[in-house]
Amino acid sequence: MTRLRFAPSPTGALHIGGIRTALYNYLLAKKLRGTFVLRIEDTDQVRFMEGAEDYIIRSLNWLGLTPDEGIVQGGPFTPYRQSDRTKTYQNHATQLVEEGKAYLAFDTPEEVESMRQRLTERGISNPKYDASVRMEMVNSLTLSPDQVKEKINAKVPYTVRLFVEPGHQIVIQDRIRGEVIFESAELDDKVLLKADGFPTYHLANVVDDHLMQISDVIRGEEWLPSTAHHVLLYRAFGWENTMPAFAHLPLILKPNGHGKLSKRDGQKFGFPVFPMGWPSTNPEESIEGFDTYGFEPEAVINFLALLGWNPGTEQEIFSIEELITSFDVERIHKSGARFDYDKALWFNQQYVQRLSYENAKSRLEAEAKKIGYETRSIHMEAIFDLLKLRVHRLNEIISQGYYFFTDELSFDTGEILKKWLPEVGPVLARMADAFRELTTYDETSTAAAAKEIIASSGIKMGNIMPILRAALTGSTQGPDVFAIAAILGKEEAVKRISGFREKLNLT
Repeated sequence: MTRLRFAPSPTGALHIGGIRTALYNYLLAKKLRGTFVLRIEDTDQVRFMEGAEDYIIRSLNWLGLTPDEGIVQGGPFTPYRQSDRTKTYQNHATQLVEEGKAYLAFDTPEEVESMRQRLTERGISNPKYDASVRMEMVNSLTLSPDQVKEKINAKVPYTVRLFVEPGHQIVIQDRIRGEVIFESAELDDKVLLKADGFPTYHLANVVDDHLMQISDVIRGEEWLPSTAHHVLLYRAFGWENTMPAFAHLPLILKPNGHGKLSKRDGQKFGFPVFPMGWPSTNPEESIEGFDTYGFEPEAVINFLALLGWNPGTEQEIFSIEELITSFDVERIHKSGARFDYDKALWFNQQYVQRLSYENAKSRLEAEAKKIGYETRSIHMEAIFDLLKLRVHRLNEIISQGYYFFTDELSFDTGEILKKWLPEVGPVLARMADAFRELTTYDETSTAAAAKEIIASSGIKMGNIMPILRAALTGSTQGPDVFAIAAILGKEEAVKRISGFREKLNLT
């Protein structure tokens, strides 16, 4: 039975690396006809952020990565929120203490810090609470049973630490990285249960993966060092035979390939690193995501799938069904994958070009309304058809085609003056008159009338067409000028052409 989980912490917006982790878990679960589980790991109460849980659920739904089990869907292993399972973790921690595989530690934070300073002074570069110091500390190994009981009765805070025996190896078979070996002497006695009664990630993660019958764990490489402790926990509980298969994903690197892509990089370089935007009453705390940037969710999925995974073919555009069929954990790269925003835009462009107007209509109208444009009398479908091959994001159709929604044009004066010839003025006036007299006004008729006038003028078409486009749109560059004229309509096109010279004071 194949069961995979995505287990984010609700401590803020989901980084795109977390979404890639969710995607790979989803793809493998669906490929093997298994179950994709969403588990909320909210035991870090200090970093918990209100609204983050709902944000996670909305993000997965927007991307189409809907869980089979979770806090919304339910399932046979409820609850799926770790803060609702604290008693389970406490019972398992108590079991390990009773069996001598863990112990109670009453050391204060100041005492632990003092221990680290002593070790540092002895020349130990990585001081930690382990077998070398545990018998010098205040814990149930150095105190008598009566002293331990006395401290518990006095409500002295304590943590539960894993008892790590030095002198042996922990061998992990990672599906991406192959064999990974850890020396137990290098591991600390990891805290399993915090003084507030909440478990650490290590205990909760292992207990939940076992109880929820998780068969495969795909997660970021930052968790690889922790896997040694997790294996020790599986052994301590006697669950080693049901331990899941591990696969640790490579980092997503900055665009320059140096260092891990961070949440700050998006703000610094001006691209999204979150799936969805996170609004806030404080504008400085608001973030933008792929959705608010105008990305199609299918394009984000396609881009992320290939960010660290090689399908083994030249194919780049994949439907979700094709990704499920093609996905193979063994084809995930070991090295980091560079985040290429230009490539993300390219993927999105491919999906925008495949959009039907029916699927785009409501979003285009909403984008226009957001800017303050009126759309009732606008030929939105014609605008969509004209511009969708020229944009990377759907919302750019409104920004690039702004001249269809307002007659307050932003003229590219510098370029216009470079191309302007005095003899072009009379030709524009003749065009305006010809367009006004057309009984059938469309792209074909305007093109025929304009070309006839240009031919008779003796002026090169290349000297007139950029100026005609500028008269209609404000810019010398853009889509087909006669398609623009047709969409604008006779009255508006004639008005713009007629008033162009006067508006820019051209002689």
